[in-house]
Amino acid sequence: MKHPLDRPEGSSELETVIRRQICAQPAAAIPFRDYMELCLYHAELGYYIQPREKIGKAGDFYTASNIGGILGEAVAYYIARQSRSLNGPVRIVEWGAGTGRLAAQILDGFREHFPELYVRVEYAIVEKSPWHQKCQREQLHSHWHLIRQLTPEEAMQGEESGEGRFILSNELLDAFPVHRVRQRQGTLMELHVGWDESAGSFRELERPCVNEALTDYLRESGIGLAEGQTADISLEAAEWLEERLRRLKYGELITIDYGDTAAELFGTHRMKGTLLCYKNHLAAENPYIYAGEQDMTAHVDFTACIRAGAKSGITDWRLSTQKEFLLESGVLERLVSHDGRDPFSPAAKRNRAVRQLLLSDGMSELFKVLIQRRQG
Repeated sequence: MKHPLDRPEGSSELETVIRRQICAQPAAAIPFRDYMELCLYHAELGYYIQPREKIGKAGDFYTASNIGGILGEAVAYYIARQSRSLNGPVRIVEWGAGTGRLAAQILDGFREHFPELYVRVEYAIVEKSPWHQKCQREQLHSHWHLIRQLTPEEAMQGEESGEGRFILSNELLDAFPVHRVRQRQGTLMELHVGWDESAGSFRELERPCVNEALTDYLRESGIGLAEGQTADISLEAAEWLEERLRRLKYGELITIDYGDTAAELFGTHRMKGTLLCYKNHLAAENPYIYAGEQDMTAHVDFTACIRAGAKSGITDWRLSTQKEFLLESGVLERLVSHDGRDPFSPAAKRNRAVRQLLLSDGMSELFKVLIQRRQG
């Protein structure tokens, strides 16, 4: 006789793992946040853990670091400008460094434009995925003498010494699992995930919200949801940021991600929240299919990030669009003259990358750069 938790034909191995967890709960459901964490970070089957391409043409989505080397060069210019008065090492810690592409761009920028600082750089890349660690070793081969490769646990231990003049995260916070809540007839509900045996698929369930941290989050942001409105809340993103800043004795935390302030993200024009899934460069709103085979992400609430900084004692901060950050780095001054006869020349490609980051598809305004600074 077939066991009810046996893997059905056509289902993924991760789907079976999640079903078992659901069925082990008294209410036969788990919070959406736990479902999302399993989909993305299961130790062997999670989307970000699996050994396959996820970013770029062969993956499921692009990041700003995939568009030329412009973003990494701008970060290098910013750090170099802020490091002019430093005599010792220039310490950079990049959390969630992925394939190492951005780190390579930053170090290329230092080597080309600031060779006197390049020799003093100490660059720590923090990554939990063995696949991405392998990619980093390949991507950063020419800079490896400057690199320390750390797991998150190793990085957190090192933070106690106050190392890390610059802490960097690029599209990290949007990858934290989110709680999903919905307003129903004056009651805040939290979305859970169950299993529909007859349909052979996951199903969405609404349960009264008993997590006070979620109600506190909305209250602190001054947010009141409209009837039927869904909102995505990342408690862990704010906690991660607060912890990094609390441990930072002197230096800066640079957060680059897509998102906005709470007033924009939780406005009534966003009745469905901001959660989206990406597979083969196509966006979709259904997170209950392709478990472990598609990216799942929600916009970053920068109001919560600023509030987390305030809780850790940060008063010196600045939020700007990626476009403003790039312009202030002098990106327009680095446009390259060319005769225009070869559209695939390095100069032409570079200029297109600049235009794409500054002008096209809303990326320049959607992405934000939050810089939080603690003076010694």
